Amino acid sequence: MRIAKSSLIEQGQNGPYGTVAIALSLCVFAYSSRFGQISILAYYSLWLPLILVDYRPVLGNYARYSWIFAFAVFACLSVFWSAAPSHTARTAVQYLSHVICALIAMRTIDVRTLARGSVLGTGLVLIYSLLFGVYHLDPLDGSYSFVGAFASKNQLGFYASLGVYFALAAVLLLGERRHWLVLSGAVALLAAYALMASQSATSVLTTVAVVAVVFAVRVLQTLRPASRRNLFLAGVLLATAGTFAFLNAGGADLVLGVFGKDSTLTGRTYLWQQGFEAARANPFFGIGYQAYWVQGFPEAERLWEEFFIASRSGFHFHNTFIETVVETGLVGLVLLCLVLMATLFGHLGRVLTCAVDPDSAVLFGVATLLGMRAFVEIDILTPYHVGTFLLYFSAGKLTEVRRVSHFRLPDLPVTAYERRDVDRMADVPS
Repeated sequence: MRIAKSSLIEQGQNGPYGTVAIALSLCVFAYSSRFGQISILAYYSLWLPLILVDYRPVLGNYARYSWIFAFAVFACLSVFWSAAPSHTARTAVQYLSHVICALIAMRTIDVRTLARGSVLGTGLVLIYSLLFGVYHLDPLDGSYSFVGAFASKNQLGFYASLGVYFALAAVLLLGERRHWLVLSGAVALLAAYALMASQSATSVLTTVAVVAVVFAVRVLQTLRPASRRNLFLAGVLLATAGTFAFLNAGGADLVLGVFGKDSTLTGRTYLWQQGFEAARANPFFGIGYQAYWVQGFPEAERLWEEFFIASRSGFHFHNTFIETVVETGLVGLVLLCLVLMATLFGHLGRVLTCAVDPDSAVLFGVATLLGMRAFVEIDILTPYHVGTFLLYFSAGKLTEVRRVSHFRLPDLPVTAYERRDVDRMADVPS
């Protein structure tokens, strides 16, 4: 039996394979610590063998991806000055290979398939957590919270946030109908329940914000590009002024009180201070990628003890920028921020300037969610993490020739101007 290449590697033609591959990848990212190395091998087997099918379209021209690979390559180079070289070498290679898999997925999977696979994948992840999940005691505030099948309520909350986001984006931005509309609605409700059960303030707040982004982008898509830019600028100015007014009126304490938090954010401000102190020792190149939280390292052992981390693993500074400076210095921070900022503003630019670009609308929301969470989590800094995968997938899409031939407009009013733009873009070769 021969399998057509298009069913595996051609965007728009490989929907069934791509949807399943994305869904299984998300399951691996969620539970690789539970299922071990076999799950990681399964993840690689989904993407790397596609190179053998036809390496030219699968890999593309890697010279165009130099800015995307920069941080991953620098992380590998940090082995030469790392305080834990063996640990850095292993995790850096894992991170680089993870980035390569994300770029292979970017070359072979379109955004509609990404959204469908993410809806299916987050649904499976959350169902497993609800069936086999547990409650954990937080020794810092004495409260119990539902963590699902994860070790942290914040990770459960993150997958719930992704479930809500991709379900809404699939319907409002990509115009999914029929069985995908029903599935998206079911996953959105399931994710909302898991989000509330996790009691993760970070995830709840960022989910509310990214849902607002979805509706704002949907409104912007009904306007001409010139009008969008003006409305967007006015909205940013109004939101900034409103935020400052809210904070000056004591809004921060009000929000923290709703979630039972204090001004230390459950010890995070102290962690950030310790991170700044650690970064001063090696400000330019850092201590080495993933070389700080290593058993036997005195400062790591001290913080594990202070925060009651009995496993002495799976802990971090709860801030991507601080964690990056500690591990890879200011050089690494610049390189990682280059990827994040280029992805965020690159897709925002497309949303504001192109009459119809649903792909960038979806990926802009993804980048926005990752950008907000970067201030309190490290979703884009570790291998085999869904945040890392989504960041590099979104960044890679900026390098592709734009194509919308597989786009179906949502059932909303479309001007003749927008229709002409769709027809023009559909003729652009990929």
